[in-house]
Order: sequence, then C-alpha cells, then structure tokens
Amino acid sequence: MSTAPILITGASQRIGLYCAERLLDDGHDVIVTYRHEREGVAQLRARGALALHADFASESGIENFITRLRAHTDALRAIIHNASDWLDEVPGQEAASFQHLFSVHMLAPYLINLRCADLLRQSNPADIVHISDDVARRGSAKRPAYCASKAGLDSLTLSFAAQLAPAIKVNGIAPALIMFNPGDDAAYQAKALAKSALGIEPGPQVIYQSLRYLLDNPYVTGTTLTVNGGRHLK
Repeated sequence: MSTAPILITGASQRIGLYCAERLLDDGHDVIVTYRHEREGVAQLRARGALALHADFASESGIENFITRLRAHTDALRAIIHNASDWLDEVPGQEAASFQHLFSVHMLAPYLINLRCADLLRQSNPADIVHISDDVARRGSAKRPAYCASKAGLDSLTLSFAAQLAPAIKVNGIAPALIMFNPGDDAAYQAKALAKSALGIEPGPQVIYQSLRYLLDNPYVTGTTLTVNGGRHLK
C-alpha cells in the first residue's frame, strides 16, 4: 500500500467524515479539508489526520489551499473531491449562486487536479475520485445551477481520465439518497424512499464501498458509478 496520504475535501461531517474515518481504519494517512470547524474535524485530528481549512468559493481561496497543501506533502495516493454546497437559487441572486456552485463543484477540482497531478505521480497506484450527484443524470427544475455544476464535474471526470492516463485513474461516484438529515420528517422520508426501486436509506457505507472499489481496481478509469438505489428504473 502506498504510504502517500489521501486527500479528501469536505470531510467535516456526514459522508465525507465517514469516508475519512474508514480510510484511517484501513491504515491510510489522510488529509482533509473543512470550511467550518465541526466536531468531526476534531475527531479526525485526534486520530492523526491533517485538517486544513479551505474556502473553495473563489479562485484565490482554491489557490491558497493548494499552496498550503503542497507545503505539507510532496506526494498523494489519491484525491477525493467530496466538498459540495447546496444553495437556494434565490430570485435576483441567481448569478452569484451559479458562480459559487461552479467554483466549489468544478473550479476547485479542476485546479486541484491540475496543480497536484505531480504529487499523484509520486504514488503507484494513484487516483482521483469526483463525488457528483445522480441529479445530473436527469436535470433539476428547482436547482438548475447545482445540477449543471455537478454535470460539469462528470465531464471533468472524462477529460481528466483521458489526460492523466495511464499514471492516474480518474473516476466518479454519483449518489442519490444516501442518508437523511436529522430534521427530515416522516412524510419527507417516505416520499424520498419511494423514488428508488430499492426504497432504502443505505447509509454512507455504500459510498465508501464504491470508493474502495475505485481505489482498488487497476482497470477502471473514466467511469462514474451510479449509486442511486435504482432511481433510473422508476
């Protein structure tokens, strides 16, 4: 197993935190980014992860993070782009929302991949994994900017897979419902579960299983795994 660390962005809570903890369980050195200081960040630090604050909402924030990352390591085993945002596209503020989501979901992965490819090339194997969203498959009437930025991330998966082969594999994961939020009421949960063929809340372990598959399989690149419980069948 490579001794170079794995970078996972947006790992302070929920799926990102779970995956970071499982990577530590599996013996990897881990670097995580966070935007807000949360209990999960302290948990990861206590387990030996390096936690770096990062604001991916602007080019300057992204470049600043890359500079600080490179000061801490000269190699990476993998980059997992999990950082994401979920904004209401308020009338009159659509342009600001689109620019913000584009920066977090597309510009940050784009620049980090470009600037850190040399770090990945120090590891064999080496991977990039983009965490997208199943909504990009069908579009969204309510959140077109969010959906478009995730669809753009899917396109980056294909482009970087072609550009960085054969040294670096580049893949994606497109989840649908994985875990509810604490405030989700019974009616909302029932409606959400009915959208998929399997009708379950699977929990974050299914994303880690997908991630593990992509990291461990030497013959998969340019692929986005759909982890949606069969929503495309309904």
